[in-house]
Amino acid sequence: MKLIISVLTALMLWLPAATVSYAAGSEEDTVKDSPWGPAARKAIADEDWTGAINLLQRDVAANTATADIYNYLGFAHRNLGQYDEAFKNYALALKMNPDHHGAHEYVGESYLAVGNLEMAKKNLAELDRICFFGCEEYDDLKAAVAAYRPK
Repeated sequence: MKLIISVLTALMLWLPAATVSYAAGSEEDTVKDSPWGPAARKAIADEDWTGAINLLQRDVAANTATADIYNYLGFAHRNLGQYDEAFKNYALALKMNPDHHGAHEYVGESYLAVGNLEMAKKNLAELDRICFFGCEEYDDLKAAVAAYRPK
């Protein structure tokens, strides 16, 4: 009995840590592996959206883009109000990793920005499915959906 309690306690401590993800990236955040990743992340932190796009496009051109790269590209385009490009990049991120927490959150927020509450709710439902123990992206998109008011 003591062994079972110990195992269950260890699982309870480990599982929430295993579901932690980065706001813009995935659980692994492969942007750090890109030669341009650190500069791109700094550009995003500095809200230099065009600079970030230029850096991240280098991975696209080199055929080394990951789901995280496409997610960051979508995020930068969304912040420039370039929703068609944002949606295109989020779709590529989700094609590469259908369970990408950040891409689901950000595409959901993009749908809210263009007035499509139903699609935002679909992404929220996907986050609810993939974030079994909850995650920051689910909480953020849930709050954005709750606060949404049509223009």
